[in-house]
Amino acid sequence: MRFLLQIILHCCTLYVVNILSTQKRTRVIAALVEGTSINATCRMTGVAKHTVLNLLRDLGCAAAEYHNRIVRNLKVSRVQCDEIWAFVYAKQKNVSAEQMAKGAGDVWTWTAIDADTKLIISYALGDRGAGTAHAFMQDMASRISSKIQLTTDGHRVYADAVENAFGADIDYAMLVKIYGASSDFTESRYSPATCIGCRTGVLSGDPDPKHISTSYVERQNLSMRMGMRRFTRLTNGFSKKLENHGHAVALYFLHYNFCRVHKTLRVTPAMEAGLANHVWTLEELVGLLDAKAMAA
Repeated sequence: MRFLLQIILHCCTLYVVNILSTQKRTRVIAALVEGTSINATCRMTGVAKHTVLNLLRDLGCAAAEYHNRIVRNLKVSRVQCDEIWAFVYAKQKNVSAEQMAKGAGDVWTWTAIDADTKLIISYALGDRGAGTAHAFMQDMASRISSKIQLTTDGHRVYADAVENAFGADIDYAMLVKIYGASSDFTESRYSPATCIGCRTGVLSGDPDPKHISTSYVERQNLSMRMGMRRFTRLTNGFSKKLENHGHAVALYFLHYNFCRVHKTLRVTPAMEAGLANHVWTLEELVGLLDAKAMAA
C-alpha cells in the first residue's frame, strides 16, 4: 500500500449531527471508545448506522485537529515508538490494484508515547515504508521542544527517519527482540514465536541503558486492540473504509490522552503532561463538535 495518511484531517468537511442530543451522542461515543463495534453500538443505543458513522467522522476530524493544535511544545525526556498492523476491507494479499488505490489492504498505525506521562505525542497511518517513517518522525519532532532519548524496534527505516528529523541532537537506540523458531502445532498457529532474548544498538548520542525499552509503547498496542474493534484480530469488525479507520484512530487517541485516567498516574496523560487541568468528560469530548461548528 503505497500511500500515507497522516491523521491530521484538515480537509475533512464537518457535518454536525444535529438530530442527536448531546446525551445520545455521548452514549454512542462511550460505546465506540470502549471497543464496541458499529453494529453493536447501533443495537445498544438505537441510533441508525449511518448516523453513528457520520458522528464518528465528524468527531474524528475534530479530534485530529485538536490534537494537532494542542499537543505542541512538549518537554519530554524519554520516547518510545512502534507500529501496529491492521487492514482495511481485506488483507493485502486479497486486494486488487484498484482496491488498493482506494485504501484497501494492510495499514499500519505508527505511535510515539512519552514513557513518563504516557501521552501519545504523535501518530500516523500509512504503510510500513520509509516515506511513512520520515513523515511520522518529522511530525513527532515538530511537537517536542527538548532533547529526548528515543527507543524504537529494529525496523530499518527508523534509522534514516530519526537522523533526518532530529539530526545528532538525540540519544537514540534500537531494541531488537530475538525470537525462537515458530511452533508447528495447530494450537499455536495464531500465537507469536517465543522471545528468547534481545539486543540493543546505539545509533546516536549516549542513551541511558536502563531506559532502552519499548515496553510502554507495546502495551499501548494492546490498549489499541482492546479499545478499537477495528483492530481486533479474527473478527469481522475490521474497517471497510480507510477514512473511517482514520477517524476511529483519531477519536481513540484524543480520548486516551484527555479522558481516560491512567491507573499508575491516577490522572490522564494530558494532565500529567500539563496540557489539561482536569479529566475530560465524554460530554466535553463531544463538545468539540459544537466548538468547531461555531468556528466554521
